Amino acid sequence: MKLRPMPRAMGTQSNKAIEDSVDERTEILVIGGGHAGLCAAISAREAGRSVLLLDAASESMRGGNSRHTRNLRAMHTEPTATLTDRYDEEEYWQDILRVTNGQTNEELTRLVIRESFELLHWLSSRGVRFQPSLRGTLSLDRTNAFFLSGGCALVNALYRYAMQIGVVMHYEKEIAHIELSGTSFRWAETKTGETFHADAAVLACGGFQANTDWMVEAWGDAALNFLIRGTPLNRGYVLRDLMQQDVLTIGDPRQCHAVAIDARAPKFDGGIVSRLDSVPFGIVVNREAKRFYDEGEDFWPKRYAIWGRLVAAQPEQIAYSIIDHKVQDLFMPSVYPAITADSIPELATKLDIDPQALSDTISQFNAATDQGTCDHTVLDGRRTTGLLPDKTNWAQTLDRGPYHAYPLRPGITFTYLGLKVDQQARVQMNETTFAPNLYAAGEIMAGNILGEGYCAGTGMTVGGVFGRIAGTSAAAGLQT
Repeated sequence: MKLRPMPRAMGTQSNKAIEDSVDERTEILVIGGGHAGLCAAISAREAGRSVLLLDAASESMRGGNSRHTRNLRAMHTEPTATLTDRYDEEEYWQDILRVTNGQTNEELTRLVIRESFELLHWLSSRGVRFQPSLRGTLSLDRTNAFFLSGGCALVNALYRYAMQIGVVMHYEKEIAHIELSGTSFRWAETKTGETFHADAAVLACGGFQANTDWMVEAWGDAALNFLIRGTPLNRGYVLRDLMQQDVLTIGDPRQCHAVAIDARAPKFDGGIVSRLDSVPFGIVVNREAKRFYDEGEDFWPKRYAIWGRLVAAQPEQIAYSIIDHKVQDLFMPSVYPAITADSIPELATKLDIDPQALSDTISQFNAATDQGTCDHTVLDGRRTTGLLPDKTNWAQTLDRGPYHAYPLRPGITFTYLGLKVDQQARVQMNETTFAPNLYAAGEIMAGNILGEGYCAGTGMTVGGVFGRIAGTSAAAGLQT
């Protein structure tokens, strides 16, 4: 592999020196330093191009939302070192089709699925390590490859490799404007006025979930109660800027990866440890102590990302996951301890909801529940009868104290409104034209795959696959 020389790191140079140096030496600019951006930068550099990567974060907080991830979803036709059995293209496609209710581009989604297996090998050969997937109630041992030591280890491994091969990084460079000439990229400008010129650019700078004003614009004041699971820097400035230049988008601004997370989590960067996996094991009630959705609709990795939106629709955007003592060890709890009481009225008092209303809800649920033992490793069909809504799997009485509760808020991971792209990751500028030198990868284009809903690990797969495609396409598209 023959690589062109790269400029030295320029973090201490003047703005003019940065601009001059980038103009002269950089062929491909990557905006965004998470998984997608790193895959793009590495792929472009390995194709022999000079690459400059800009991250809005400081070096210590680099990596965007990827820092908080654990796994990616991967197709495979036989057992691997870390995945059991098989998970073929058609099953993967049907899972995506089901969770998105058909709001997906089949051509692009099947591309992601087919490339996902190769992505595992590609990452491994560049320093990323995997561990055996989780078995048991999360049902991920066939489908999801887990990063050894989590998302920070993934990010650090890719940064190490990228620097070794000559990708240059700048931190604390938040891009606010993309300058276009017709349908072509010319330069990127930071919020502080620095400009970075390149022959081509890859946009991998995330969604807009951390932009409170934009979230309120989409959701109304309910968004003020939303917690952002990842970086506070995904504010959507690049996406908004391109929208104002009439670049095509895809997706609904209200659709997002929205998980029910512990209401005690911080506003930003709570990460994976704030997620609640207790929902299928009991019931969920709102402030009025009423159930509002089937807690046992499907396996949790295929349903956990709808619960943020469900909670967002409840009074005061809060709900409570309630279990009894016999199931407390069947799931990974939040980093925050459960709220515990010896009786339902006592628990209601601690949650500040009506004790009689909660007692009535649980009594009605218990009376409508089949007797017997649930099997949470399969869709066991143990259901309630006559409730609205019924619980259709894993319904068992709540009758063994002490009782445990977790308060839930909507936890937004990333938004689905994004840039429309093709199979080469080229940004579609209008109904008939694709940019010749502007590409997108990761959350900023994930709405092409995820119109709504979510399967665990899909976002990292989209980012990795389209990151590689964008970097390779950008390199191939330049004049040699």
